[in-house]
Parts: sequence; structure tokens; C-alpha cells
Amino acid sequence: MNSQLSRRNLLKTVGVAAVLNSSQVGAGLPPEPKGSRIAPNICLGVGDRLSAGNSDETGMRRVKQLGVNHVAMGGPAIPWEVGQIRAIVDRLNSAGLTLGNLMVSGFTNTLYGKPGRDEEIRKVQQSIEAAGAAGIPVVEYNFYAHRLVEGYYEELGRAGAGMTAFDYARVKDLPPLPDEGTHNLEEMWSNIAYFLKAVIPVAEKSGVRLALHPNDPPAPLSRGSQQIMGDLKGWKHLLEIVPSKANGITFDCGVTRELGEDPVEVCRYFGSRDRINHVHFRNVRVQTPREKYTEVFLDEGQVNMFAVMKELVRQGYPRLIYPEHPRRLDADRELGGPPPYYPGGGSYIGYAYNVGYTRAMLQASLASQD
Repeated sequence: MNSQLSRRNLLKTVGVAAVLNSSQVGAGLPPEPKGSRIAPNICLGVGDRLSAGNSDETGMRRVKQLGVNHVAMGGPAIPWEVGQIRAIVDRLNSAGLTLGNLMVSGFTNTLYGKPGRDEEIRKVQQSIEAAGAAGIPVVEYNFYAHRLVEGYYEELGRAGAGMTAFDYARVKDLPPLPDEGTHNLEEMWSNIAYFLKAVIPVAEKSGVRLALHPNDPPAPLSRGSQQIMGDLKGWKHLLEIVPSKANGITFDCGVTRELGEDPVEVCRYFGSRDRINHVHFRNVRVQTPREKYTEVFLDEGQVNMFAVMKELVRQGYPRLIYPEHPRRLDADRELGGPPPYYPGGGSYIGYAYNVGYTRAMLQASLASQD
């Protein structure tokens, strides 16, 4: 890409950046006149150990110092109340931050089709309504039978930086956990269909889009259970269960490559149907699809990050891009870093690198579309 950074292209980029609208402030770009192009907003997480900072004054200031104005975070215990969510929104707004994605969880009986799921689903419905009333556009969720984080281990990258590697061979024979049991695809698809048919109409009425994150790691079996979002066929099938823009995915270009798929083509498939409701922007180096890979710096993996960003910009994707899973730099080791189940992961310094790289990709993509 260095060969493209001529004085003319640099001036062109500056010219484009000078006319971006206020919806693009999360990309670190100046305002654009009304009626101009739509662009995504870079976001960071707040509130947990995998995030860029806490949702306190210090943490929010750290996010703002990186030029990021949009955040994602995990939600409180369900059912959410409108006043509770508005209080979170107001606290973030007081620091100049906009909450664009809230993660909902706490419906284990629904995952496994156990008694009590109808009560859980009512709580999720109430939470979606509260999110909509508070102006939250996207509610994200997971639907793992089991997440095989036991297969992660730390690998050292350039100059000793921490990488997060996964090897299915290490964990493929792990037994099921008593509180989870084993679940096949037919059962899990039945369970999520039951869930979606109940919550998507509520999401539509509330003006909220749901985003299901794919299985990560996308192992063939996770402690004896099959995973509905562990391959591209499953991603596509999800859309068919309830045809609605409120029934979408978190497009993760790193997971897409872990599956052995082309991230640009997959982005085009879901984006052309307006079913990408959130984006995770990260890179990976794969040895065996679904089974052995290493999460790496954004600039050194097998995903063409510039091509992915150009495709999102070409589509006019308007929601959040989260440059997640930072690598573990020496400076971050002093800050404590991520929880033990994510070895090799970084913290705030790594996020600063991710944001800078992602902003450059976004600015260059916008310039290339001019």
C-alpha cells in the first residue's frame, strides 16, 4: 500500500476526510455536509477485562483520547429496565460517547431447550424493548452449546508480542460438562428457531437489530456438542429462519478466515442482504480451517483488511466496526491484560494500535470510493 501513498493520494484523502458527516466522527474524521455518504463508526468496548477501559470517568476518557466516540458493552442482568439502560446511555453521553451495541445474555435454558425458557425469553423481549426505548440500535448475543476456549494458548509473535493461538487437537477429546450436556445440530437449530420467532417481532417493533456472533473458536465439536454457527452454511441458514433485517449477524472477518472462507465474499453476501448488524475487525493466520490458527496483528495475517473495509464502505454499511482482540504488547503486560481464558490477548495499548490501523483503512477506503 506504500506505493499508493503519493502526494496526490494523500491530498485526496485529506479532501475526503474534510467532508465527512457527523455520523463518521467515530472514525476520527471531520463532519461532512448533510446528504453525503454514510460510513461506519469505529467503536471500542467498555466495562470488562476484554475492553479498552471501564465505564468510569478514566476508562471513558481513555476511549475518547483515541478519537473513538462509539462504544459497545455487555448489558446488565435480564430483564433490562428502560430507566436502567437510559442511565447507562446518559453516563456515556456525558463523556461524549454513544452506546451503539449492548450484549444480552443470561438465557441458558433457552440455549438447551430446558424448562424455564419461556420465562427467559420474556425477559429477553423486555430487554429488547428497553434497549429500543433507550435508543440502542443493536443488541448482540451468543448461542454457543459450548465455547471451546480451552483450546486457546499463547504463542509469541514479533519481538515477543503475545498472540492467541487455537489447536483443536489439544481439546477435541474433552468430555461434556455436566451442566451443559451434549447437543446436536438439529436440537440447537430447533432451540434458536424457537427463540428467534419469539424475539425478532419484538425487535422489529422496537427498532432494534439483533446480531448473533458466530462460534469462535469454530471447532467441529465443542465438548461433544455441535455448533450451529460453526460454518458458513450455518451463518446463511440463520437468515432463513426469520427473514428480517432485525435477524442478522456480527460479521467477523477473522472468524470467516478461520472457517477457511473468503472474508470479502462473505461480507458481500451478508452485506448485500443488509444482514450485517455489527462488525468485528481482526486478522488471523490459519493452518487448518476450524482447527488450528493464530490470531495476529491486523497488518500481518491472511485477511486482506483493506479489501474488507473497502467492501463495507462500498455497501454503505452504517453501523459499528470493532477492532477487537488486540495483541499483548510489553506495555500492556503491566496493565493486567485480558482474563485467563484468552491467553496472548492485549489491553489498552494494543487497542490504540488497532484503532489507528482501522482508522487508516477506513480513510483510505473512503478515498478510494471517491
